[in-house]
Amino acid sequence: MSVLPAAKKFLRVLDGEALFPPPIWLMRQAGRYLPEYRELRAKTPSFLDFCYSPKIAAEATLQPIRRFGFDAAILFSDILVVPDALGQKVRFEVNEGPRLEPILTDEAFAKLNDEIDLGRLEPVFETITRIREALSPETALIGFCGAPWTVASYMVAGRGTPDQGPARLLAYREPDLFLRLIDRLVDASIRYLCRQIDAGVEAVQIFDTWAGVLPAGEFERWCLAPTQAIVAGVKSRHPDVRIIGFPKGVGPRLVSFADQTGVDAVGLDSAVDPAWAASALSSGRAVQGNLDPLALIAGGAALETATRNILEAFRGRPHVFNLGHGVTPQTPVENVAALVDLVRRGGRR
Repeated sequence: MSVLPAAKKFLRVLDGEALFPPPIWLMRQAGRYLPEYRELRAKTPSFLDFCYSPKIAAEATLQPIRRFGFDAAILFSDILVVPDALGQKVRFEVNEGPRLEPILTDEAFAKLNDEIDLGRLEPVFETITRIREALSPETALIGFCGAPWTVASYMVAGRGTPDQGPARLLAYREPDLFLRLIDRLVDASIRYLCRQIDAGVEAVQIFDTWAGVLPAGEFERWCLAPTQAIVAGVKSRHPDVRIIGFPKGVGPRLVSFADQTGVDAVGLDSAVDPAWAASALSSGRAVQGNLDPLALIAGGAALETATRNILEAFRGRPHVFNLGHGVTPQTPVENVAALVDLVRRGGRR
């Protein structure tokens, strides 16, 4: 176990230390619920311009740290910068989300770069350098990427879909083509994450937002195996880096995911019963989560009860307090402040 500064609680937990109260950060802690973020976003013509503007993206990352003092900052970017750097045309439509040129044929796949263009992503790495220089010594910095299955679901459909049907159909109908796409994303993700680490992030999270739609055999092939390959690839170059896997919606398959992928910590979505996770997952495995974002919106007694239940369920084991998904735009700022205060007091009034 590596030796870390005493105040860097987040990394200590990922190394297997049980701390109480636990460290806290929130997925999408930088975002539209913050007035200062909305003001910043209004200065850029498109979301990709925002992600590729180091000064602005760094400021967005730092805003929630200044306001709430979270134990970790997470790089402000988007999972779709990877297909963008692979040569797929990506744009974001206002109030509609991402739009990409769908990859449904061998001909469309052949238009992708053989390797990820890290030069295209140089603004992201500059953002990391800026954030690292601005953070206090006790605050960790997290990088991230989307898992191959989740990123592929956008690359195939050309947009977000309710059930990831286009990607699932392609995987059934053209498994060789889909495997080539997944393998390309595995290699791209390894190189991208390693470059983030070189730039200054201390831990990375792999977001598999749509893992929960996959049947058992497809889950092993398109979620578990690619994540395992990414973890192995990153660890071969950076053996001390901490990796969090977040396979949303997979339920009991969290156990096989944790045991087989090699991640240091497992992110839990809001549907996971904390008591079940505490007993089913290895006691030395760090877990992260898993407050319902709607409880954070509701505030008051609902927020307090849910927070205390999570704190008690994971007391005595490595735990990072977080949401089970991201902060939503309608979340009251004062509720986030109340949550941080409650967690820092270990659930006491």
